[in-house]
Parts: sequence; C-alpha cells; structure tokens
Amino acid sequence: MIVTLTLNPAIDRTISVDRLAFEDRAYIKSSGETAGGRGINASEVIHAFGGETLAVMTSGGDSGKRVEQLLTACGLRLAVAPIANETRTNLTITDRHGLTVNLNEPGPELTKAELARIEKTVREALGHARWLMLCGSLPPGAPSSFYAKAIAMARQKKVKTLLHASGEALQEGIEARPTVVTPNQQEAERLLGRTLLMRKQYLEAAEQVRKMGAESVVLTLGSRGAVGAFADGVYEALPPRVDAVCPIGSGDALMAAYVWSMTRKANATDALRWGVAAGTASARLPGLSFASLAQTQEMYKQVELRRAE
Repeated sequence: MIVTLTLNPAIDRTISVDRLAFEDRAYIKSSGETAGGRGINASEVIHAFGGETLAVMTSGGDSGKRVEQLLTACGLRLAVAPIANETRTNLTITDRHGLTVNLNEPGPELTKAELARIEKTVREALGHARWLMLCGSLPPGAPSSFYAKAIAMARQKKVKTLLHASGEALQEGIEARPTVVTPNQQEAERLLGRTLLMRKQYLEAAEQVRKMGAESVVLTLGSRGAVGAFADGVYEALPPRVDAVCPIGSGDALMAAYVWSMTRKANATDALRWGVAAGTASARLPGLSFASLAQTQEMYKQVELRRAE
C-alpha cells in the first residue's frame, strides 16, 4: 500500500475565466470545489490508476468535514487526525491560455498534542505500507523537522519514502535520506541558492541535491519534463509539446505516478517516464483534474527518455 500524508489539506476552489489580464475584468466560465493537498492529490491519482492507497490527513471544522465527504465520495480510504482549528480554503483562478493565479491560506496552527496524534496515525499506517509519500507545506505549529522524523520512522519499518516539501522542511528532510525527493525548479533554486536557467544547470542541480542525502532526485521542470538523478546516472524525461489548459496539480500527478510505477517493480528511469506522462496528460485537462491511466498510457508512448551526457 502507498500511504500519503497531508498535514495541511484544503478545500480547493477553482474558477475558470475567459482571460486573466492586469487591471481588466474577467468573466467566470465555470467554478468547482475539490478536496486539495498534495498528498490527497497523489492518493487520488494512485486510486484512479488501480493502486492501493491510504490518505493520512488532518481535519478541522466544517471545511475539514467537507474535505472528508468529498474524498469518501470518491472511494478513497482515509486515516483522519482531528484538529481543533478550521481546515484551510485555497482559491485557484485560471484562464483558457493556462495562465493561473493561486491564493493559498497558510493553514490552521497545530498544537503539540495534535502533532503527536498525527505521528501516531502515521506510525500505525506504516505497518501496512510499502511507500510513504510526504507532500506539501507544513502548517503553522509544525516544526521543520517533522518530515525528517517521519522519514526516520519509515526507515525503521523498511518503508520507502518520497518527499515533496520546500524551505527548511525540504533541507532537513533530504538530510534524513529519503528514497526520492521531488523538488520543482523554484524549490531547487531556493534550496541551492542559485538560479537555474539552462539544461546543464538542471542536470547539475539534480545531482547536487542527491549528494545532499537523498537516494534519488526527480527535479520537475513543468513543460520541460523532469530530470532524474539516480545511483546509475542522470536522466531526462522529455514530454511532447502540448497545450496546457490547467497545469495546477500536474506535479502531484507526476510524483504519484512515479511511486505507483515503482510499486509495479519498474526501475527508477521508467518510473520517471511514467511520472512525466501523468503530469503532462493532467496539464491538458481543465480545472484541477488528473489524467486517467488510459490517458497517461497514451502520453507515456510520447515521452522521450534519455541518459544525460
């Protein structure tokens, strides 16, 4: 089973407009509401692909109950750690050209007792897990070492780990030696303290992050695909050129498909190809939605995988 952890879930409200332009009005074409959070998104993709997954999440207030209802309606298995404060609400506005604005609340502050409850829930879930995916921002009150501690717990249980975080949580998590870490370009730039603009810089950055402690690194680059730094070398997965309708969530689809593929005994390079296929196929869809397994399989055929020279 693949266990995902979402410490900071949300109600994601997505609004599609005709066009986004500075100091000009936009007209709403459609709007919707989904349960959000990187770990939750990953579980939704894995579930849709036919994989077995458990979404561990916090839940507080009416919005937390709404998140639970939305996920249960999708058939997703949940392990909920109750909290006192209200689960956050995020707003995404996107237009037909793929231009997107994200407005995210920081999230509810967690107490020490609530953090201990979450740790207990994760520890219990690890007894049935092959992978633990630690995804997304830490809410107020959660120490930057939280993910690193979870990685250490997973290692004791011989459970593989994927880390997607930012800032100090990313740096400390990498030092805890996760199985794979999946920073995007901006997160890698902040981690390394330098701008990444050229292909050579992407390749060097992925390998540099791996040397910081992670067994493998998947550096995600949006429409340019991803760079994977593994024990046997550095690889690139290059997607075909597509018209991106809503790229939000494509990174979550990528890391979910990567882990799903690894549980099917694929090697890391093939998993990288599956991940880029899922992310690219999802970016073509309107709103915050994810590609099906059939759509991902079709895109997989078009993704070019090559070893970096």
